[in-house]
Parts: sequence; structure tokens; C-alpha cells
Amino acid sequence: MKMNQANLSQTDFWAKAGVKLPLYDREKVAAATKENPIWVHFGAGNIFRGFVAALQQKLLDQGLAEKGIIAADTFDYDIIDKIYTPFDNLTMNVTLNPDGTTSREIIGSVVEGLRADSSDKAMVARFTEIFENPSLQMISFTITEKGYALTRPDGSLMPVVQADMEEGPDHARHAMSLVAALLYKRFQAGAYPLAVVSMDNCSHNGEKLQSSVLTVAKAWAEKGFVGADFIAYLEDTSKVSFPWSMIDKITPRPAKSVEESLLADGIEEMSPIVTSKNTFIAPFVNAERPQYLVVEDSFPNGRPALEKAGVFFGDRTTVNQSETMKVTTCLNPLHTAMSVYGCMLGYTLICEEMKDPDIVALIKRLGYQEGLPVVVDPKILSPKAFIDEVVEQRLPNPFMPDAPQRIATDTSQKVGIRFGETIKSYIKEGRDLNTLVSIPLALAGWLRYLLGVDDKGQPMEVSSDPLKDDLQAKLAGIQVGNPASYSGQLKEILSNASIFGTDLVAAGLADKIEAIFVEELAGPGAVRATLQKYLAQ
Repeated sequence: MKMNQANLSQTDFWAKAGVKLPLYDREKVAAATKENPIWVHFGAGNIFRGFVAALQQKLLDQGLAEKGIIAADTFDYDIIDKIYTPFDNLTMNVTLNPDGTTSREIIGSVVEGLRADSSDKAMVARFTEIFENPSLQMISFTITEKGYALTRPDGSLMPVVQADMEEGPDHARHAMSLVAALLYKRFQAGAYPLAVVSMDNCSHNGEKLQSSVLTVAKAWAEKGFVGADFIAYLEDTSKVSFPWSMIDKITPRPAKSVEESLLADGIEEMSPIVTSKNTFIAPFVNAERPQYLVVEDSFPNGRPALEKAGVFFGDRTTVNQSETMKVTTCLNPLHTAMSVYGCMLGYTLICEEMKDPDIVALIKRLGYQEGLPVVVDPKILSPKAFIDEVVEQRLPNPFMPDAPQRIATDTSQKVGIRFGETIKSYIKEGRDLNTLVSIPLALAGWLRYLLGVDDKGQPMEVSSDPLKDDLQAKLAGIQVGNPASYSGQLKEILSNASIFGTDLVAAGLADKIEAIFVEELAGPGAVRATLQKYLAQ
């Protein structure tokens, strides 16, 4: 059985295959959406299909919505042509439960798939029709942080952006230029209100989106393509809002085991493809069950009742606090601490590390004892419950094939946020830094990891990091198996506030980190022994 609109009527087959079907009249929803659309989403990949689209399906199933979502891709048109269109825009959503079971559901809330290609006149006409309709309430994005970038690493404008600015809205090609051009169409049609919502996993995402759109629009204004009244429209939050959001859900690449289980149950054509833009994607999405979406409630033209599907709404401060809670206390610090130790202890999977009592003790102390006392509490989410779910469900999930080697990438860019903010909070509140154990262990472990030798004394590859060469040069001369080779080489690193967010030498935490580091140099097994010694305190 192939997954398509016609075959949804074969309810006995899908029931036998353990697949939950949409509970609404999808053809009726599609017709209503086409006539008066409310929601366009840019970025048709897995986080959208496995999370965002499933939210609207919940509302449709409960009779709390009458319209679906129009999905568009601004970068990889093969996703629309090969993953959406052949399956009538349906997605097989496979939830990877922590107990090793799976749950299956066909998501039908996406009723139209579009290629956001400005060279395709028919597509441009359809987008224009959508954006000129007063009914449109929101456009949302999961295009990754780089999708908002207008400049190259050296700070100069990308050539395509430069060309877009010089040629005007009728020739927009870059995603941000295209969005600005479509907003101009909406402005010309009647200056109708709209929410422009980033749902990408990056800090201050709404600000990044707003900045890029306005940069393009202001360049057009300078060249006379648009008037100052269009800029005023974009800057009037009662007309166009750019809400911030925090999103959290792991949607790993399609798993072979999931593909094989679907095929074994008679569900055909589920094999992944590799697109011309090198995207590895399948007609199914496999994802963990836990998920969080916190959105600033700023929707000048109304919005779907997504709070009834599990979305949290609040003000911008609440969104920011939710992001800070996750990144500085409840998830990211745990990931980093266990990744550097996991690499040294020979692990290649995060879920396998969660069977190691020393690793579990490290992250539990880090989250519960050291992080929670100073956590930024957004109130709408419980920080403790968030950590509970991370430790008990998310990290041990055998379906999450994440590697500590991947998490350890770019650690120098992360420690200032993931550990430095907690250290700063301790200092600000007058707490005794000597009570910290897991944070000094994590920082000493990272520096020990940079030596490129595992706990067996064998060479180990160190993940890429922009400061790797510089830091390793500062550690030169230190030898695993020879603690006497240490002669204060960490001091210069630990005093670098640009890395840690504060000068750890001046703060009085450096001595403890140095002591742990030296103990981990003792020889094979020293990393494990040091972990056990300090965590027993």
C-alpha cells in the first residue's frame, strides 16, 4: 500500500499496520485552505513535518481548526517534487518512544506544497494570490539559522543578496528577499496584518528574521523600488510582527530500522532519497516524543489555537527565559559534559553513555544540584520536569543515534553559555563556588579531552573547533601519564573570559579545575577514577 490520499480510505490496512489516520475530511480542509489560506510555512524539512505540521493536525482532529498549512521550500525544491507531491503532501510520522517502541501516524495537515522559486511564474502567481488574501494569519520558518544570513563570513553581502537589492522585489531569489517581496505584495493589496514567525532553533530567532527582511526592504527603499510607507508597515507591530520562539525536538535522519519496519508491514515506497542539494530525506519522519515550542504571542491577524495542541504562548521575556533555561541549565550543559567524557571513555552513542553510572551521576549533579538553584525559570515550563525528561527519556532513548563526538564539536563556543552563565549566577548571588563539582569536572574534562588521548592512553580524534589549534598549542608539553608535565599551562586559558564568560582564575575556580585536570593525567583509567572520586564527595 502506498501512502496517498486515495489509499487513506483503506482503513483496515492502516489499522493493521498500526498507523493512526487523520480524523477530518482532508479534501474539504484542502479546499477551504486554498480559498482562504491562514498559514504558510517555509522550510519543508523534518522538524516541520514531524512537529509543526503535527500540531495543526491535532487541532483539525479535534475540530478546533478548519484549514491546513501550505508548505514551501526556499532551498531544496526536490523535497517538494519528490517527497511531497508523489504522496499528496502526506507524511508518515514515526515517534521513537523511549522504551524502544514506535508509534505511527499519517500527518495530513499540509494540503499544498510549493517550490518558492521566483523563476517559476506559476509559483510566483500562487504565492502572490496567497499573500494578497486578507485571511493569511501567519508565515513561519524552519530554514536553519544560516537561512537568514545575508552576508558571507567576511561580512560582505552574498552575491545573490546584492543582486536582489539592486534588481528589486520583482527579481527576488534569496529566501529573505523573497519574503520581503511577498510582504510587499501584501502591503500593496491593502497593508493587511501578518505574523512572521521563526521557529528555528537559534537564539533571538525573530530578531534575526526581522533584521534580514528589513535590511533587504530598506535597500529597496534606498533605490526607489519601494516607498517609506512599506518600511513603516514592516516596522509597525500592529501590522507585521516578528515573534520570537523556542523550539526543542530531535528529528534525526531517517533510520534504516524504521524504513525496514514500515516496508515489513506492507507500506511501500518509504525509502529515503538524497536530493540534488544533498538532503537525506524520506517520506517518513522519525523523531523523539518530547517536544517544546514556546512562542511570543504577537499575532496581529489572529492565529490557530495552537495552545490547545501543546504550544506555550507568552511574552518575549518568557520565550527568552525558556531558551535560557534549556541552554544554560536543563539540556545543553548536560550534553556537553557527557560528550567530552564519553569520548574519552570510548563511547560512540549518547544512549549508551546513559548506562554508565558515573556519567549519569555527573549530569544529574550538574542539572539538579548545581544548575537548578540558579536556573532562569520561565514559569510556563518546570525546569525540574524538563531535566527529568532529559535524563529519564531523551538521553537514554535507543532510537536517538547521536554521538558524543558530534556534541563535542565547537565546545569552545559553547562553554561560556552552558557553564559560564551558572558560574556568573553563583558569583552574583554570593554562592560558594567551591560547592561546584560537576562544572569543574566538565571544564577540566574538556581541557583533558583536547590532549587527544583517551582514558586507555590511546590516541583519540578531537572534534573540530575554531579554537582547537590555539588551545592545543597552549597545552603543548602536557603528557598523559606524566602529571609532572603540568606546569600551569591552564592558567592562561582559564583566565580568558571570552571563552568562559568570566575570568575563572580571578573568580577562584581555576585551582579546582587544575587539580582535577592533573589527576586525570595520571595514566590509563585516571579519567574514570577522577570522576568517581569527585562525584563521591
